[in-house]
Amino acid sequence: MGSSEERVVAVIMVGGPTKGTRFRPLSLNLAKPLFPLAGQPMVYHPISACKRIPNLVQIFLVGFYEEREFALFVSSVSNELKVPVRYLKEDKPHGSAGGLYNFRDLIMEDNPSHIFLLNCDVCCSFPLPEMLEAHRRYGGMGTILVIKVSAESANQFGELVADPKTNELLHYTEKPETFVSDRINCGVYVFTPDIFMVIQGVSTQRKDRANLRRMSSFEALQSATRTIPTDFVRLDQDILSPLAGKKQLYTYETMDFWEQIKTPGMSLKCSGLYLAQYRVTSPHLLAASGDGTRNATIIGDVYVHPSAKVHPTAKIGPNVSISANARIGAGARLISCTILDDVEIKENAVVIHSIVGWKSSIGKWSRAQAGGDYNAKLGITILGEAVTVEDEVVVINSIVLPNKTLNVSVQEEIIL
Repeated sequence: MGSSEERVVAVIMVGGPTKGTRFRPLSLNLAKPLFPLAGQPMVYHPISACKRIPNLVQIFLVGFYEEREFALFVSSVSNELKVPVRYLKEDKPHGSAGGLYNFRDLIMEDNPSHIFLLNCDVCCSFPLPEMLEAHRRYGGMGTILVIKVSAESANQFGELVADPKTNELLHYTEKPETFVSDRINCGVYVFTPDIFMVIQGVSTQRKDRANLRRMSSFEALQSATRTIPTDFVRLDQDILSPLAGKKQLYTYETMDFWEQIKTPGMSLKCSGLYLAQYRVTSPHLLAASGDGTRNATIIGDVYVHPSAKVHPTAKIGPNVSISANARIGAGARLISCTILDDVEIKENAVVIHSIVGWKSSIGKWSRAQAGGDYNAKLGITILGEAVTVEDEVVVINSIVLPNKTLNVSVQEEIIL
C-alpha cells in the first residue's frame, strides 16, 4: 500500500452532446453519461469505483456538456459518496490527453502522486486499487487496463502487445487493419504527474513543426487543411504508441467483464452486467422475490426503484431495471429491459429486450419486444420519451421517437 502522504485524483472523460449521437433517441433530452444502467446513471459506476481507491481526494468530470446538465448529479453524488466531485467544461476539443492537460492546474491542486483517467462509456468492474498496486510495482509512468478479446473483434479497439513477464507495453496501435494482438485497451489508466510533461512535449513538437511550415508559403497552403491544432493531443496515437517499448508504460489485465457503451443496445447488456455485479458489491439494491400474492415474482437480477409500484401478480426478470415512479400492472411480464421514470406498463403487457422511455405507456395485452442482438441497429426495441402504445398493439424490433402514439402493430421500423 502507498504511504499516507500520497494523494490520488481521478479524471473521468464524459464527452459531449455531439459525441453520443449513436445513443439517440435516448440522449435527445438527457446527457448520455446520466442515462441509467442498473438504476444508476452511467457515470455513477466509475465514480463509485473510484471511491475504493486509497487516498482519493478529488474526482473530476471533463466534457463539453453545459455545467447545468451535471450540477444536480454532481451535488448529489458528492454528498452520497462523501468525496468531492467537480465538473469541468472544455471550451473546445483538446483530444483525450489534451483535455487532461488543459485542466492540469486544477488536477494538480492537491499535489497528487497518481492520476486515474477513465472513459465514462466503459462498463467493467473497475479494479482500480489493484491496478494502482500493480502500477507502483512496475515503477513506470503509466499503466493501462487491458483485456483479452476474440481475434475477430480486436480490430475495433486499440490493440497492444505487452511483455508476458514484465507486462511492459511493447507496441500499441489504434484500430489496426490487420491483426496485431487479442489484448485491447480498456480505456482506464493510471499515470504519475509526469504525463503532463509528455503531453506538453507533443504539443511543443507540433508548434515547432507548424512554425517550420510557415517558413514555406507553398507548404503552408498545402498543409492548412490537414494540420491538427497544437493543443489537440490524442492519448492513443500521440502518447501510447510513441512511448511503447520505452519502459514507461505497463499493462494490467482484467479477467472480469468489459464492454463499451456506444449504443442503447449495449446499455441494456451493460445494465445486466452491473446488476449481476450487485450480487457481490451491493446485494441490498437487488429486488427480493415475492410469492405472487403480496409481492411480485422476481427472477434473476432485478433493480426496482423504491418509488416504483409493481403489482404482486407481475413477473419480473432477469436483467430488469425499473426507475422512479414507474407503474407495472397486474400480470405484466418483463424480461431484459429498462423501464425509465414515470412509465406505465398496463395489465398483461409484455416487455422483452426493450428500453421504455420516460413517461411512456404500454397498453393492456400489448407487447414491446425484440430479438436481443445488442449490436444490431434494431436488435432491441426502443421507445423514446412520452410514447403511447395503445391496447393490444405489438411493437417488434423497432425504434420509436418521442411523443408518438402507436395504435397499429409495427415490426422492424423506425417511427419518426
